[in-house]
Amino acid sequence: MSAYAIFDVEIYDLPRYQEFMAKVKPVIESCGGKYLARGGAHKVYEGDWIPRRIVLFEFPSMEALEAFYYSDVYQGLKSIRDECSSGRVVSVEGL
Repeated sequence: MSAYAIFDVEIYDLPRYQEFMAKVKPVIESCGGKYLARGGAHKVYEGDWIPRRIVLFEFPSMEALEAFYYSDVYQGLKSIRDECSSGRVVSVEGL
């Protein structure tokens, strides 16, 4: 069953964040993940959520998503992300 990770990111230092993005893409792909949306236009239809930059990933399973998220490589790269941005992350299983 596919699993999706949704990141809502506020970027403070774009050049540093771009460095993070270049390094994280191979890690995502090594776990079978792929980008479905990355910072495109979005619209809120209901509620009080005010997303900044939405990034949506698809993984083949929740296990693959968590293998990515909890990997030593990603956790090391996450420190770069945390230096130049803040965010919220949720996951959801697909159908």
